[in-house]
Amino acid sequence: MSNLLYALALILIIFWAIGFFAYSVGSIIHILLVIAVIAILLRLIQGKKI
Repeated sequence: MSNLLYALALILIIFWAIGFFAYSVGSIIHILLVIAVIAILLRLIQGKKI
């Protein structure tokens, strides 16, 4: 489950970067970034290895 969370966070960051630099979609991109950052922080707080 934790590997899935980490993979989801990476995918969301990649989508955010693509959307931020290539498209102008509005605030949806920033919501994706916030979700990805929260997922990474949860992963770090849990203290599990990648």
